[in-house]
Amino acid sequence: MKKFLAALAVLFAFCTMLSLSAFAADRVLNVYNWGEYISDGSEGSLDVNAEFEKWYAETYGETVKVVYTTYASNEDLYAKLKSGAAGYDVILPSDYMIARMIEEGMLEKLNFDSIPNYTGISESFRGLYYDANDEYSVPFSYGMVGIIYDTTVVDEADTGTWDLMWNEKYAGKILQFNNSRDAFGTAMYRAGIDVNTEDRAAWQTALDALKAQKPLLQGYVMDEVFNKMEGGEAAVAAYYAGDYLSMVENNDKLGFYYPTDKDGNFATNLFVDAYCIPKGAANKDLAEAYINFSLSEKIAVANAEVVCYASPNAAVYESATYREDMGDEAMEILYPADFDFGANYNKMSYHNLDAETLAAVNTLWEELMLDGGMGAAIYIIAAVIVALIVVFVFYRRTVKKKREKMYE
Repeated sequence: MKKFLAALAVLFAFCTMLSLSAFAADRVLNVYNWGEYISDGSEGSLDVNAEFEKWYAETYGETVKVVYTTYASNEDLYAKLKSGAAGYDVILPSDYMIARMIEEGMLEKLNFDSIPNYTGISESFRGLYYDANDEYSVPFSYGMVGIIYDTTVVDEADTGTWDLMWNEKYAGKILQFNNSRDAFGTAMYRAGIDVNTEDRAAWQTALDALKAQKPLLQGYVMDEVFNKMEGGEAAVAAYYAGDYLSMVENNDKLGFYYPTDKDGNFATNLFVDAYCIPKGAANKDLAEAYINFSLSEKIAVANAEVVCYASPNAAVYESATYREDMGDEAMEILYPADFDFGANYNKMSYHNLDAETLAAVNTLWEELMLDGGMGAAIYIIAAVIVALIVVFVFYRRTVKKKREKMYE
């Protein structure tokens, strides 16, 4: 009987393996993207990756599985690719990081014959500095950095400029970017410093400003900003406009503005994120099919509505459904009236820094992270936790000894 059951178990396992292999995909596409940066099927949205899998199978008679993972910053993406441990087919870096990756030979040239929907990308987004000959990237979205604030906490009179991020009235309620380029950017735009300068003194000035800000911060964050601002844990945060539109859906007490300079002009980062294919990608043809699919009107609109960033795709901007679904307030934030992207992009965007400047900035960032201020508070909290653990262990041992004596 036992032998029979054992044989039956083996047969069952074998059949299970066969059934699983029958449903295994012919190919796998590895996509590495920002967090919360795709229409993924949640809350009734279109599942773009599932739609691609279905479309590809119907079109080419071959099954594909999209393996989708996320990163929090351009620097995280760069480090992952540089480590050589990852095997991604599609990535979505920002402009300055694309320029750096091209310079370092980290990207594949695209075959635009396989991406016919590229024709829908507006002319304003062609030939930009980071990919001047349009060989390595396809724009996905663009936007600007602004300040998100809790209207029930922050006085409207304190809004309008970057000074809110340094306002002592809101100490302990302010969130700063947890990446060097954006964090330094807030200090440099505030001081009127060129964010692409190679002048070490200018970067030192920005560092000094960030050090002065640090005691006022609740923390340095990236995706954590969503929970903190939506839940009312923090009151002020520098972050991307599109993400504000996602947050305000869950907390209508949030407000937003683009910081301006003394002349009333936007003084902030204007960026473009784009599809790219890493050098040596195992599935370049599949990646190009995915990019082309993502540029089709239905998919591009679905993504734009969910990620809430401005789209360089004319089919999206001209879509009546998109405009209606987004609403007037969101459209004004994403596509500000009288704002010319082409005329402002070069002076408002981050550019790839030369190797020496980049190394210096990384050193300054490490210095900021090791600096006192908020960091000292963390060490105090850690010390208290350790002390509590020691007391608890001592208490447990004392109780144990008393019990042992009781039973002697």
